[in-house]
Amino acid sequence: MAELDLNRVQSLHELLDETLIAHRKQVLAFFSRIEGKGKGILQHHQIILEYEAITEENRKKLSEGAFSEILKATQEAIVLPPWIALAVRPRPGVWEYVRVNVHVLVVEELSVAEYLRFKEELVDGSANGNFVLELDFEPFNASFPRPTHSKSIGNGVEFLNRHLSAKLFHDKESMHPLLEFLRVHCHKGKNMMLNDRIQNLNSLQYVLRKAEGYLGTLPAETPYSEFEQKFQEIGLERGWGDTAERVLEMIQLLLDLLEAPDPCTLEKFLGRVPMVFNVVILTPHGYFAQDNVLGYPDTGGQVVYILDQVRALENEMLLRIKQQGLDVTPRILIITRLLPDAVGTTCGQRVEKVYGTEYSDILRVPFRTENGIVRRWISRFEVWPYLETYTEDVAHEISKELQGKPDLIVGNYSDGNIVASLLAHKLGVTQCTIAHALEKTKYPDSDIYWKKLDDKYHFSCQFTADLIAMNHTDFIITSTFQEIAGSKDTVGQYESHTAFTLPGLYRVVHGINVFDPKFNIVSPGADTSIYFPYTEEKQRLKHFHPEIEELLYSKVENEEHLCVLNDRSKPILFTMARLDRVKNLTGLVEWYGKNAKLRELVNLVVVGGDRRKESKDLEEKAETKKMLELIETYKLNGQFRWISSQMNRVRNGELYRYICDTKGAFVQPALYEAFGLTVVEAMTCGLPTFATCNGGPAEIIVHGKSGFNIDPYHGDQAAEILVEFFDKCRKDPSYWDKISEGGLKRIQEKYTWKIYSERLLTLTGVYGFWKHVSNLDRRESRRYLEMFHALKYRKLVLFDPVSFSLNLFQWQLRSEKNLKAIETMAGFPWRIIFVVIVISYSDKKCLFYFPFRFLLLPAL
Repeated sequence: MAELDLNRVQSLHELLDETLIAHRKQVLAFFSRIEGKGKGILQHHQIILEYEAITEENRKKLSEGAFSEILKATQEAIVLPPWIALAVRPRPGVWEYVRVNVHVLVVEELSVAEYLRFKEELVDGSANGNFVLELDFEPFNASFPRPTHSKSIGNGVEFLNRHLSAKLFHDKESMHPLLEFLRVHCHKGKNMMLNDRIQNLNSLQYVLRKAEGYLGTLPAETPYSEFEQKFQEIGLERGWGDTAERVLEMIQLLLDLLEAPDPCTLEKFLGRVPMVFNVVILTPHGYFAQDNVLGYPDTGGQVVYILDQVRALENEMLLRIKQQGLDVTPRILIITRLLPDAVGTTCGQRVEKVYGTEYSDILRVPFRTENGIVRRWISRFEVWPYLETYTEDVAHEISKELQGKPDLIVGNYSDGNIVASLLAHKLGVTQCTIAHALEKTKYPDSDIYWKKLDDKYHFSCQFTADLIAMNHTDFIITSTFQEIAGSKDTVGQYESHTAFTLPGLYRVVHGINVFDPKFNIVSPGADTSIYFPYTEEKQRLKHFHPEIEELLYSKVENEEHLCVLNDRSKPILFTMARLDRVKNLTGLVEWYGKNAKLRELVNLVVVGGDRRKESKDLEEKAETKKMLELIETYKLNGQFRWISSQMNRVRNGELYRYICDTKGAFVQPALYEAFGLTVVEAMTCGLPTFATCNGGPAEIIVHGKSGFNIDPYHGDQAAEILVEFFDKCRKDPSYWDKISEGGLKRIQEKYTWKIYSERLLTLTGVYGFWKHVSNLDRRESRRYLEMFHALKYRKLVLFDPVSFSLNLFQWQLRSEKNLKAIETMAGFPWRIIFVVIVISYSDKKCLFYFPFRFLLLPAL
């Protein structure tokens, strides 16, 4: 699709008017077709299907003008007869709104607020007559610099450096903020870089010239200790480097900045200034440990990501500290939830050393209420009432562990990011936000119909927390461009928070701007000690092969593996993920079941879910039932193997390589995937990879060169792409090698933890500097956020004991084996509830309406 011309003289309103004049009959036919669907919302793919359903003659006429391009750029249509409103997105981050009266073919341009108000009528037309809270962060950012081209999205630090360098460093005197920054720089009360002998820019420049001349006379490897005293006497403290060569490089960088400031030199200099010694990484929800947790709900990719991130980050911090010539011990704390009743894991242990590190620990803090701590697992959708108290407890624990404040706080997922925001605000520390996944894009229409979903998912709390964290944080790390701003056809995770409405709660007119320079793309990698190419024969872990063969090919069916593979000579089509709706494992099984040619060419192996225990997760239960039905419907036994989740990451790395040995492939069929860590893992092992076109994998994979993009909403087409690949490999085995090598090359260029950790520390230094010397801390918007947090968020997350108890009881009825879990929930007189449940077990209506209200509320 060609982008709509953003430099056009005509507005979108005028373009539609023009089309109506030229092709009135065809436009009327199309809009009448849409109106005939009745009141509701049409998403982008539905709009395209409706357009493709009109006659070829009408499509041909409409393609002569701008109408077809407008439709292809339309992400959403709101149908409220006789009106149809369109949300048109000419390119990522840019939106326009219009509505058309189908009966008289009149076009009206809409503001953001008008479009959202119109959309709200789908849910509650009467709400429009009342005062509605409108959130608008745009006025706070209107004067703040930001790029305008889509290609600049996600390159925030480069833009920020260019703009602010030009603004602040226009002459020598304007370098004074940099001097002050270096003068106040210290660690635990001890000066670094400069001492009080240097009072102004002239003395700084003089001392640097003098030091440059002296260092030029020394051998490059001369240790700093040999000239430390001489440097202290002229005003220079430790932090410039560990050898004469490195100190000279730093001094020359600063001299270059004083002479002729430029953004590249500034970034390089700030990246070498010692700023980060203590890091706190927050991930409050779910099970977080290093063993026996990856098969549980709310874990998986995020656990792996953080553990790999911490190892790489510690290595980079140690390297930098050494090269800076400092004698400082760094510390990284992963803050997560303590679960006393997490049997079979270390989740009940307060502190746990991170494997493969010296100075990194997992520090667990429990969820606490007035009546004690919450002992058992709670879904990530249910954590909100605990997080305010949790933040206070975390602040206390951090202070004890670090004997001071951290230099950087990193939030993960929605709950971790709101806690990071509260902590950073309290401590005055630089904050980094990592979403991993924003639920809003995973659940279509979860904003407009939030009331229907709130009992189960509590999206009102989550979307509010996301808004606060996005606008409070100093910088945001995303794994891909698509995470921020999607593609030409799909809306990005963050972009979906630009404008939306929660009818009856609030309306977001300007929530987050994807052009904000706080966005930076920093892609993670795979742990290369576990995931490495199948061709590295000396590293291969072949002692796992008997176990892997048992897993794949044994003729025994049990709780760990269901169905058997009859033909071992076939390549294996492999996938591994959580068993939930969005990961779409059952979708892949259905594609396979329907395609006779694909079944002839390959075996299918799916690793996901856990049949060894009863799941507490409702989605996992539903997907398990669906999987069993598909096996029976398509008679898959003999060509298909379903394996319960495998938590041994080291063996999983060899499993990828074993699939390579069969000349198989990896498939990631998710409806949406924020990044796609398993995609990176598979490609790092050399396994040809097919992955969803919705989200991060579309950027990781260059279609046809380093893998293949597939559309999960068109399963038949995806299956044909797989058939074409394996058929081609059967005829020409070198084709498999070509795609395998292309994937490895792509990973080495862009997706390694070394690149990631270097970038994260440099970003922290740059944003920390600009926060110190400019108004980058956005004080006005933070006051706005404080008000929003106090007046709206806190009320949303307060416990409603009646509804909470009812939800708990509904869950309880679905799993009688967990009756004892009632006693472990938080903060209420559960003995009373337990008695009521036993007495009223056969009369649910009585329980639902009378005993809970009568017994619970007076007790609180």
